[in-house]
Amino acid sequence: MEWIKDKRSISPDARVPIKSWCPDPEAEALAQAANLAAHPAVESHVALMPDCHVGYGMPIGGVIACREAVIPNAVGVDIGCGMGAVRTTARVESLADRQKVRAILEAVKRRVPVGEGHSHQTRQEWKGFGEWEDSLGGEEPGWLGPHGLGHDRQNLGTLGGGNHFIEIQAGADGTVWLMLHSGSRNLGYRVAAHYHKLAQALNVRWKTGLPAADLAFLPLDTEEGRAYVRDMRFALAYAAENRRRMMAVVKEAMADHLPGIGFPEEINIHHNYAATETHFGRPLWVHRKGATSARLGELGIIPGSMGTPSYIVRGLGNPESFTSCSHGAGRTMGRAEASRRLTLEECDRAMEGIVYDRWHKGGGGRRKKGVGFDFGEAPQAYKDIDRVIANQLDLIEPLVKLRPLGVIKG
Repeated sequence: MEWIKDKRSISPDARVPIKSWCPDPEAEALAQAANLAAHPAVESHVALMPDCHVGYGMPIGGVIACREAVIPNAVGVDIGCGMGAVRTTARVESLADRQKVRAILEAVKRRVPVGEGHSHQTRQEWKGFGEWEDSLGGEEPGWLGPHGLGHDRQNLGTLGGGNHFIEIQAGADGTVWLMLHSGSRNLGYRVAAHYHKLAQALNVRWKTGLPAADLAFLPLDTEEGRAYVRDMRFALAYAAENRRRMMAVVKEAMADHLPGIGFPEEINIHHNYAATETHFGRPLWVHRKGATSARLGELGIIPGSMGTPSYIVRGLGNPESFTSCSHGAGRTMGRAEASRRLTLEECDRAMEGIVYDRWHKGGGGRRKKGVGFDFGEAPQAYKDIDRVIANQLDLIEPLVKLRPLGVIKG
């Protein structure tokens, strides 16, 4: 842990302290943490992971615990966003030919729709849809919209855009690893937006006196709170299935190009969710927004950026972080700022030796020869992953360091 701020040093309204594994959170993220420390539903303390940076309402890389209440914005808008990783039996030298890496990635892209607005042409079947519909008792929640789950059925097994990715990686253990990052797509966003708006209206009616309107909460003894938990869990299951389906495609593409390959170990974890857990002898609703569970012995994934290393880790079960760790490297620049400040040449240099598609156009920042490039996912837009790992060695044990061989970006 880097530092602790007690209640008196935060604000007169603070109810709990802040404990940080991030040495220098940006001012806006720290202000958001202070709002959480003054929140009437937050218990024990606010924990900031080493990848902490400003989010919507609550910092990304933040962990809080509530007693019998949930805060939709402390889960986040991409409910169930998370990571998948698979250790293969293939040796790194089997992919020394960059053209083979390229061929595998192209095979994946032919079967996995990539980018915002790209989905399957047909609706995907999954038993989770029916199970959730059966749980409604005939009443449809307001976030469904006129088309119901039709678009969500087409989105299942798709990557999405932004910072979502699929990677082939070389492990320091000499084996090839597969990794991907994605979530619940538009389904989770609609759930989050609906219940946040509902929570805001209810908190105004109750005259709650929140430190920030973006931190509206739902008590779990209300119909609205129970409905949020039901639909959040549905989005979590959808996100896990989304990652599972995409990883199945990646494994098949690998097997086509590397006959006899095996896949002995697989990890599939969330980093935007709330769950009921026991901490400090009490049942609490732990919210991890851009943070992952790191219970004692639990395997986890901490990715870097698209051009830097990632880590497979094992949790140490530190109670001070609510047994959590970072979900990645964390940003130093937003997408628009990176697109303004970075050049095409320096971004290309940062990706040297890695198979990847050209930078997307339309970043809204720096323009070169009349074309704007989106450098929001460039390695320079993120923190140094090795520093981030070093700042949480009391939370996790690094097991395998991975370096990217090939990248598909959303």
